[in-house]
Amino acid sequence: MGGILIVDDAAFMRMMIKDILTKNGYEVSGEAENGVVAVKMYDELKPDLVIMDITMPEMDGIEAVKKIKAMDSSAKIIMCSAMGQQAMVIDAIQAGARDFVVKPFQPERVIEAVKKALS
Repeated sequence: MGGILIVDDAAFMRMMIKDILTKNGYEVSGEAENGVVAVKMYDELKPDLVIMDITMPEMDGIEAVKKIKAMDSSAKIIMCSAMGQQAMVIDAIQAGARDFVVKPFQPERVIEAVKKALS
């Protein structure tokens, strides 16, 4: 199906990312508020890319990356992290994430990461 799946427990963050993506011509195929929902939606939507927050209730981003990569080894995932989460970012990259963007988001950086991951 394609498109981009946005995963963040904060609705306003999802809205912000969606806004950046759609303004730049990308299609958002789904939104999930935690890792559990993200894994389920990944399976249903088969997105081209996932933009995943690290810290979320129920199942964090790192766990979700591991589960998604187990289902689809070619999954493309970009992590979103707050300042000071370097150790978690490293865990996420080791789990199979391609790249990361730091909050607060700079739209150019988000688009650059998306382009790089999809190329």
